[in-house]
Amino acid sequence: MTARALMIQGTSSDAGKSTLVAGLCRVLRRRGINVAPFKPQNMSLNSAVASDAGEIGRAQALQAQAAGIAPTSDMNPVLLKPQSDRRAQVIIHGRPIGALDAVEFHEYKRIARQAVLDSYHRLACAYELIVVEGAGSPVEINLRANDIANMGFAEAIDCPVALIADIDRGGVFAQVIGTLALLSESERARVTGFVINRFRGDRALLDPGLEWLETRTGKPVFGVLAHLEDLHLDAEDSISRAPGEHAAQTALLRVLVAVTPRISNHTDFDPLRQHPQIDFRYSADPHDVTGTDLVILPGSKSVCADLAWLREHGWGEQLARHLRYGGRLIGICGGLQMLGETIADPHGIEGAAGTSKGFGWLELHTELERDKQLRNVRGHLTLAAAAVQGYEIHMGRSTGAALERPLIVLEDGRPDGAISPDGRILGTYVHGLFEEPAACGALLAWAGLGTPILLDHRARREQAIERLADAVESSLNVALLLDGLEPGGRPLSAAHRTGLR
Repeated sequence: MTARALMIQGTSSDAGKSTLVAGLCRVLRRRGINVAPFKPQNMSLNSAVASDAGEIGRAQALQAQAAGIAPTSDMNPVLLKPQSDRRAQVIIHGRPIGALDAVEFHEYKRIARQAVLDSYHRLACAYELIVVEGAGSPVEINLRANDIANMGFAEAIDCPVALIADIDRGGVFAQVIGTLALLSESERARVTGFVINRFRGDRALLDPGLEWLETRTGKPVFGVLAHLEDLHLDAEDSISRAPGEHAAQTALLRVLVAVTPRISNHTDFDPLRQHPQIDFRYSADPHDVTGTDLVILPGSKSVCADLAWLREHGWGEQLARHLRYGGRLIGICGGLQMLGETIADPHGIEGAAGTSKGFGWLELHTELERDKQLRNVRGHLTLAAAAVQGYEIHMGRSTGAALERPLIVLEDGRPDGAISPDGRILGTYVHGLFEEPAACGALLAWAGLGTPILLDHRARREQAIERLADAVESSLNVALLLDGLEPGGRPLSAAHRTGLR
């Protein structure tokens, strides 16, 4: 029996689509419904390696966890990873097919559309219900032609759409009414109702506006989700809203992550952002390095360009000073490559072919290759034999004497990363380095934290998903939202409806 689908679209980017889909997936799982998340097209530099070794958006991996299933490439068949302001690496069914500019991708959409539909139909054969996440806004007029991310997809599979709007931005009623006004008649009819997100204050003050909205549109407000303070979930892309910094006066270790123009997989650092002993911050200003105990060079979608940006903005001098004064430095993925002596791009993968000079703190040489390395990995730190679990996503291979002092030994026997001869610099290709409690504790102790508190980040993520699901169940009329969505068009069974209202 083929699944039915509900699509969550937003009045804007960051309206709460990813969060609502995750919450609904957990609510449905609680009710015994076999549910899967799906995002036709995603643009994000935060990604994950799925169970089938394909690359997908980080948010879809989180939503799969909420649904209680392993993530697969079909859950995000088209992933765009910006390499510059004009070009993005295009990933189809988990594998890169090349870098395209906006015009080239517009032409490619016919092929991408088929990839999206193929993935959806495979999921629809395996699950009862698919909760689909749109991208950005469905009324970006310049992007409407050949749309595969929002209403174009909803019309292709004939599914209803719930619209979520962020009241915290202001103008929530204009967001909703304006979005409806710019939809076609058939698309407006497809919208079944609305969710208001990130509300603060007295709900009674909002009720007159909700009544007006329902009267004006003839569509119900499914509910109002309150702003959830300190809800720590993997961000889809932006780092601007993510919580977690701690005041310097209450922290014992100062950690700074360099923010480059094409920073990727910043979710690596969520365990540090949430750690009560750490004064954590992101910064694009190299002068913020002063007084910091640990600096981290993160992953990058354009390593050579971000390396040049760091040099142009004075990071080289500040990092050298940091190391002279006894500071510690970690490079992850692209950051590891930057710590080496050279980065060669003979095929022009990131731009013009050529070789860039690295910072030279590790005896390491990297060559970017056409084939992307994608794998989930386990192993242990050589620092303290602590277990590590994470994933690799990178285009290059590194060689050199620095690799004779690896940071990690993987379970297949492969060494990964490097430790500098003086022990002050670490590098690795493994993302998720800080998620295992013992490994995180060992790294924090190496960085200078006397007695690190060991936190189970995966357990904290699970607690956050449960908290989100509780909020969805208590704040939304989920039964009304899901009405008529059981496979075959029948209303949800009594067992499935129990407790949904």
